[in-house]
Amino acid sequence: MRKKMSVWLLAVPFIYACSGNHQQQQSQQSDEAEQKKQSFLSPPLIHSIYTADPSAHVFDGKIYIYPSHDIDAGTTENDNGDHFAMRDYHILSMDSINGSVTDHGVALSVEDIPWAKRQLWAPDAAYKDGTYYLYFPAKDKEDIFRIGVATAIKPTGPFKAFKEPIAGSCSIDPAVFVDDDGTAYMYFGGIWGGQLQRWETGTYQANGSLTDLKQDDAPAISCRVAKLKSNMTEFDGPVGKAMLIDSAGKPILGGDHDRRFFEGAWMHKYKGRYYFTYSTGDTHFLAYAIGDSPMGPFTYAGHFMKPVQGWTTHHSIIEFKGKWYIFYHDTELSGKTHLRNIKVTELKHNPDGTLGMIDPFKANTALNQ
Repeated sequence: MRKKMSVWLLAVPFIYACSGNHQQQQSQQSDEAEQKKQSFLSPPLIHSIYTADPSAHVFDGKIYIYPSHDIDAGTTENDNGDHFAMRDYHILSMDSINGSVTDHGVALSVEDIPWAKRQLWAPDAAYKDGTYYLYFPAKDKEDIFRIGVATAIKPTGPFKAFKEPIAGSCSIDPAVFVDDDGTAYMYFGGIWGGQLQRWETGTYQANGSLTDLKQDDAPAISCRVAKLKSNMTEFDGPVGKAMLIDSAGKPILGGDHDRRFFEGAWMHKYKGRYYFTYSTGDTHFLAYAIGDSPMGPFTYAGHFMKPVQGWTTHHSIIEFKGKWYIFYHDTELSGKTHLRNIKVTELKHNPDGTLGMIDPFKANTALNQ
């Protein structure tokens, strides 16, 4: 009897361990099942490659999308963003929002950029006088992010890069806005892996903070803004700061992670006012602020897109055939932060000038009407 009891007692831990493992497996299976049930707002626009950071434009009545091209380079994930190891750009086009998407192939590769070393992150594009301009960030030979420019005679490229980055540029996420009078402005910058926090003194601090300086009670780091010369390839004057302020006119502080600028700026104009939209980064919202000048300041107005699946999102906004649309990305196809897919859904401007809230997980009917 004692021998049988001993055997039973020895078996007890194993029984409990198996029970615990079973419960853990059930929990994991439940989480996986829940994810599979998740109803996404919009479908991926393209499945053949991974795409992110879609900058959309309407040229000659057609939509052209300039995204970054995600690849799985096998790089370990870190706060520098080294796992985002993009090497080239594919340009996409579509005749209508519900239409098919054409991949026009590689338009520019890192090997074709004399000054660039690696990491072709989120680009943007513009058009003027028969020339298309592709603006892009890349790390130079010293691993410092700069912004370059390339030109082409067609919106799909191929693009030829200038031998040097734009003088005075830094960081990531260029977004070019052309105002009604033809004046062009570039918004750029991103903290953490985007290195913007290392430029706060005006020169690059190689040993600067990896994150956001942690100055929670000081004005938050601002997106940069610069007017472009008529040649669209140089800054016209000094680089400024697109200041974000609250309704009382006070700067948004660094510790205000729900409202501060992090990366992914975009500008669109609606009824004479300038809508500066951006990602809050580690709190995963898209937010917006409104100003009376393209140079700012911009008064914070709220969030307009809830967090997507994935670490964050990066967007663009266009008007097409009388409606407004937002292009964005998530990780529906891969479930991996660095392998994303681009999407589109309608954007609503409310009668009072605010933006309607977008939930990336609710059934979308607007595009099917």
